Amino acid sequence: MMIMINKTLVFDMDGTIADLYAVENWLPMLRSEDSTPYRVARPMYEMAELAELLNLLKADGWKVVVTSWSSKQASREYDKRVKAAKVAWLKKYGFPADEIHVVKYGKSKSEVTKEIGGFQILVDDNAEVRAEWSNGATINAEHNIMEELEKLLGL
Repeated sequence: MMIMINKTLVFDMDGTIADLYAVENWLPMLRSEDSTPYRVARPMYEMAELAELLNLLKADGWKVVVTSWSSKQASREYDKRVKAAKVAWLKKYGFPADEIHVVKYGKSKSEVTKEIGGFQILVDDNAEVRAEWSNGATINAEHNIMEELEKLLGL
């Protein structure tokens, strides 16, 4: 009898797949509760290639989840606009997410996906977030994530 374990890839967005920090004046815009940087950030990868790779991983039993923070020190209304902008960005670029969570800045990403269970790999550019991850393993998004994802498929 073969036992199947849940396998989940949990992706951050900003600085991981969306190049938010390259948007001119991104920080002043966020501080003034302007969600433009979340809408106009360029992808950090060729998104069709990333989607193809993620769809292969999904066919191999992986679930794909996005868990991203809203803006720091944001009003409730701005949090809603940020979430809408991030969801629209993911759809625009065809990111094949099974679930999307845009949560309050600083919330534990391990807590957000804990109920999914199984083995989870967090893909994130933030060393502190990776250090507190307790649901499995991590991939440092400051390096080429495509290579690490290909390893999961044995490519």
